[in-house]
Amino acid sequence: MSPLSLDLLRTFLAVYRTGSLTAAAQTLGLSQPAVTAQVKALESVLDRPLFDRLARGVAPTPAADELARRVAPSLDSLDEVVESELPSDAAVHLGGPAEFLCEEVMPMLAPLVRSGLRLRTTLGLSDDLLADLAAGRLDLVLSTIRPRVRGVQADPVYDEEFLLVAAPSLALPGTGPRELAGVPLVAYAEDLPIVRRYWRTVFGRRPSMAAQVVIPDLRGVLSAVRAGMGVSVLPAYLCRRDLAAGTLVTLAEPDEAPINTGYLAVRSGALARPAVARVRAHLIEAFRTAPTY
Repeated sequence: MSPLSLDLLRTFLAVYRTGSLTAAAQTLGLSQPAVTAQVKALESVLDRPLFDRLARGVAPTPAADELARRVAPSLDSLDEVVESELPSDAAVHLGGPAEFLCEEVMPMLAPLVRSGLRLRTTLGLSDDLLADLAAGRLDLVLSTIRPRVRGVQADPVYDEEFLLVAAPSLALPGTGPRELAGVPLVAYAEDLPIVRRYWRTVFGRRPSMAAQVVIPDLRGVLSAVRAGMGVSVLPAYLCRRDLAAGTLVTLAEPDEAPINTGYLAVRSGALARPAVARVRAHLIEAFRTAPTY
C-alpha cells in the first residue's frame, strides 16, 4: 500500500464530518473537483469505497467510519497544536438564533469584549449553524436542537419556557382551543413550529387555525402581539419586560409549560485556542447562574 498523505486524510475527514464534498471544499479552501479527486485517490490507495454518493451530499461507508475513528484523534491533536499558535487576538466566531443571541447572550459577553475579545457572530437556524461549525466556519454555536454532527461536542446550558401571550385588549374569558379558534394568530413561520409544540403539550392537540400574520423574527412577532394584532406563543425571556409592564398578558397558566433545551456546541480542536475556551467557559458559567428563560 502506498503511504497515506496528511492532505488526503484531512480532506477525507472534512468530507466525513460535513457530509458534503462542496462543504468540505469550502472548509479546506479547495475546489470541489480537487476534493473529489483526493477522495478518489484515497479510495484507490485503500482499495475500498469510502462514501456513497447521494442526491444531496455523501454518506460514509463502514470503511469510512472505521478510518475516521482511527485518524480523527491524531489529526485533531495536530490541529490543536496549530490552533494554539494562532495570535491571541484572533476573533471568536459564534453562531446562534438571532433573538436569543441578541437579547440574552450579547450582554453576557460584554465583560470579555471590554477586556479585549474580538467577536464575530452569525445568526441563523440551528441546522445551518451546526453545519458551519462542523465545517470550521464557526468556533461555537448556541443550538436549539441537540447537535448530532460529527466532530462537534455540546453541553446543555439553558432551558427556554414558552408562553401563550396577547395584548390586554385581547384577553379572553376562556383560553382553550375553542375560545382561541377565532382569534388572529401571529406566528414565526407558516408551519407554526412553536405554536404546534405549545398546543400539543398544553392542549393535547394540533392547532386548527392558520397564521394570519407571519414574521420570521420573534422580535417582530412580539411587536405585532404587543400592538394587538393577535395572540402568539413566545419564549419567556422575550416577554418578561412586557409582562412586568402590563403591555402583554399570559392567556394560559398550564401546570407544565413547554420548555426547550439549548446547547452550547464547539467543534473539535477549537478549544485549543485560549479565546474560544475562555468564551465557552464564560458562557457556561453565565448560564449556570441564570434563571430559566
